[in-house]
Amino acid sequence: MPNTRKDAAHRFKSLHAATGGFIMPNAWDAGSAAVLAAAGFPAIATTSAGIAFALARQDYGITSASLAVPRDDMFEQMRRIVEVVDIPVNADLEAGYGDSPEAVARTITLAIEAGLAGGNIEDKIQGQQGLYDEVLAVERIAAARAAIDARGSAFVLTARSDAILQSGNAGMAEGIRRSNRYREAGADCLYVPGASDLERVTELVREISGPINVVMGLGTTEGNANTLLAAGVQRISLGGSIARATLGFVRSCAEELRDHGTIGFTRQQIPGSDLNALFARARAV
Repeated sequence: MPNTRKDAAHRFKSLHAATGGFIMPNAWDAGSAAVLAAAGFPAIATTSAGIAFALARQDYGITSASLAVPRDDMFEQMRRIVEVVDIPVNADLEAGYGDSPEAVARTITLAIEAGLAGGNIEDKIQGQQGLYDEVLAVERIAAARAAIDARGSAFVLTARSDAILQSGNAGMAEGIRRSNRYREAGADCLYVPGASDLERVTELVREISGPINVVMGLGTTEGNANTLLAAGVQRISLGGSIARATLGFVRSCAEELRDHGTIGFTRQQIPGSDLNALFARARAV
């Protein structure tokens, strides 16, 4: 890995100890990554949902294995993102592309080799409802930690528990318990999606013994990142929200053109000259 990517991993790790936390929006291709990086965020992440939807495939609620994005295809898109930014990139590694601890360790190794600065590992069984057995889930995080340490990497390991997404409010206690066990197994950051209101987020901050990530835009348009950071959240991500909003904009453009013949949507476009200049700088990274 080039030294600049190793440096990115160290910079990313330091963000998880910095006072005040940080916002980390999610990109789904090289173009969106360059635009987000140019906005001045200290780090960005990939989104498996955004990448899947850009490839006209499914994410999370997958109805057929043939509609999922294979690991090699996902990594191809993530490498393209890493190539055009000089800030840390966190990878959405889903459930690690395999059930066994060994499969998770291999995925983590591939992520480090791809120049990614960190990555999330979920405890939801990929392509199915339900979570991995808690003992196995802990072993998967421990294997990821061992793979990172074996490479002498500063790669930031985030353990994600989908307990709330699976069980609603009843999953809070399980999500907290699992997160603390994942922390003991070597996770640097903990992530329990599904909690976005300030009361539940504050409970996660209080009860989880490590830096936490909160995703905004998952089923709600409410919330303020700055308020969540002030409550003690270390990292704010957006998941597939920007990608979904972009596809929503494409649909509204199509509907305006079809129904009215007008192109008022072009008022929001970025001029080609600006994009040419932005991408020239990005390719010089």
